[in-house]
Amino acid sequence: MLRIENLTTDLDSDSGLVRAVDALSLTIERGETFALVGESGCGKSMAALSILRLLPDSGRVSAGSVHVDGIDITQLPEARMRDIRGRRVSIIFQEPSTSLNPVMTVGRQITEVIERHTALRGPAAVEKAVDWLRRVGIAEPERRINDYPFQMSGGQKQRVMIAIALAADPDIVIADEPTTALDVTIQAQILELLVKLQASQQMAMLLITHDLAIVAQVAQRVAMMYAGQIVEVAEAKEFFARPSHPYAVNLFEALPDTSKRGRRLASIPGSVPTLNQQFTGCRFAERCGNVTDRCRSAPPPLVEYRPGHAVRCVLYQGVTPAEAVERVSNKDAALPPSSATGDTVLEVRDYRVWFPIRKGLFKRTVGHVKAVDGVSFTLAAGRTLALVGESGSGKTTVGKAVLQLLRNTARISGSARLAGVPLETMHGEALRCARRTAQIVFQDPFASLDPRMRVREILEEGVASLRPDVAPGERAERVVALLERVGMRSDVLTRYPHEFSGGQRQRLAIARALAVEPKLIVADEPTSALDVSVQAQILNLLQQLQYELAVAYLFITHNFGVVEYLAHEIAVMKEGRLVETGSAEQILNRPQHEYTRTLLAAVPRLSRA
Repeated sequence: MLRIENLTTDLDSDSGLVRAVDALSLTIERGETFALVGESGCGKSMAALSILRLLPDSGRVSAGSVHVDGIDITQLPEARMRDIRGRRVSIIFQEPSTSLNPVMTVGRQITEVIERHTALRGPAAVEKAVDWLRRVGIAEPERRINDYPFQMSGGQKQRVMIAIALAADPDIVIADEPTTALDVTIQAQILELLVKLQASQQMAMLLITHDLAIVAQVAQRVAMMYAGQIVEVAEAKEFFARPSHPYAVNLFEALPDTSKRGRRLASIPGSVPTLNQQFTGCRFAERCGNVTDRCRSAPPPLVEYRPGHAVRCVLYQGVTPAEAVERVSNKDAALPPSSATGDTVLEVRDYRVWFPIRKGLFKRTVGHVKAVDGVSFTLAAGRTLALVGESGSGKTTVGKAVLQLLRNTARISGSARLAGVPLETMHGEALRCARRTAQIVFQDPFASLDPRMRVREILEEGVASLRPDVAPGERAERVVALLERVGMRSDVLTRYPHEFSGGQRQRLAIARALAVEPKLIVADEPTSALDVSVQAQILNLLQQLQYELAVAYLFITHNFGVVEYLAHEIAVMKEGRLVETGSAEQILNRPQHEYTRTLLAAVPRLSRA
């Protein structure tokens, strides 16, 4: 169905020519799911864009071919490519906020695809669009079809993006982190839908993801990508049972779960090398604990792809998984006990956030959407409260409202006290000073980072505004240290947000929140866009800061692996209310509410047997 041979993609940048994808070759059979995994910035998404010729103006496919049913689509004129995109090959983009048109209703964006690639028109196209919204889990699809993207949560926008990609029943789907922003129940529903479509239509899927549990659940073959190249490929069962590359081995040790509480997660020091460097050997050599002279001097081995055959990198033969983990990672390093005092940092009582429903010529308020309806909880210094629940349940609204970011858009009642002081009474300079203590990591890093500012300006802005006592020289040193702590190089300081992958942008957003050394961080899906290894770095960093500074985290997430590893307490939210709260041990092992049990049952688990 899809055959890619020696695909090479180059990007023109200020620092010279960047080779984002280097001689990529793979085949995907009809009805097969092929998973592409690897670190953020290794070229996975750029490979996907190259296949569909959706590269930025600075990019070009400099070599190779992409065959769909025997037709090399790299040679087709643009007019023919418009018939290919959406109908033969479709893509689910990683960031729905930037992929959806903000001035078109979601229904019109779905019917646009249906009318372009099928015979359905008018009411019939609308009916099919409503059906797709229902199939991807959007409640009240007949009403929501007239909504605009900004009226939906991050998870709901991702579901709309999936509906658009599948609307014309494509032969091949490129799914670039399709479930990143989805809660576990909808994630399970979407994966089940994709599997059913594959079975009924023999649809092929290239799945790009960092969620190894999903890969184990749906993929037949797995390829691991690093610095623009594929370094290991195997049948999925073989890959999970006997990984041979040290990076692959380390990925499994980096996965957070209950058994690793109180210990550092395995992580690989450093980051993916700059792709415009000239390499004479293995690109992973500088970060590998098993490196030899041969690794640095010999050209990377060719990786051939034959269905039904596992292919290994010859440089790593003879290295056992135990040796690879021991040499590469810092696993099993025990974390010190928290230095928390137990003092209450945040106290929320009977909190309500109602958004007005306005209709008519004069936009009179005719009702309210009760996004948050009577929420109460307490968060102490040095503790982590995980707020979990389905997309649209009100989790993000709680975080934003508590930090007084919704004052002009919603009707808010109840009390939110920061270190005993009611936040709702703060204005002007008092509120600005409070933000030295409380920071937020937003769910969508692309929307929260100023596209006109360079990384240095983004990271220094908060320190300059909220910590004027920090001298400029010390401020610059702090920025470099922050980049290192979140696993990025100091040479990115002069770059803009659009030059980074989704995971790299999320690391920058986390660094910005940490820059002023707050006592409270509202973390809204802070690791959802991060690959496993970088997630481990970030979780280790958050735990270390919690020990050193007694930072409290309100951790909004749907990743139960992270919850099991990090959370001290858990609050389960449904339709604007908390249905169950308690210690992490109690909620995870002895849930009382049926909704909590449903969430836990939907969590994908990684079995390596």
